[in-house]
Amino acid sequence: MSRFTEFRFKAATTFQRHIGNPVTRRLPFHTLLETTGRTSGLPRVTPLGGRRIGNEFWLVSEFGEKSQYVRNIKSNPRVRVRVGGRWHKGTAHLLPNDDPIARLRTLPKVNSTGVRTLGTNLLTVRVDLDG
Repeated sequence: MSRFTEFRFKAATTFQRHIGNPVTRRLPFHTLLETTGRTSGLPRVTPLGGRRIGNEFWLVSEFGEKSQYVRNIKSNPRVRVRVGGRWHKGTAHLLPNDDPIARLRTLPKVNSTGVRTLGTNLLTVRVDLDG
């Protein structure tokens, strides 16, 4: 990873961890992903963007397998997603063979623009929602 890419990753994740995520987690209708911490076993809630299509929820991780929630999914794929103020249980799947740029075109534009701009290693994630 180049020094600039590493700097961009650290700057973005520091901002998200300390400012962006604590604020957006409190918004009642913001989309949230809850994973289980791979070490602690505690629930970890991450605000993100994506779209529900039928019984699937699609998102693109801007930092791929470096994202903490992706690392948690690799350890335990059972997750919950809050969409439109309602929680849904499901199983997350990492899709490294999916085209994340094409996928972003199908997702909400504001979030997709941020992911494309800040992202260093895009990775598509699909959550198969229960029921």
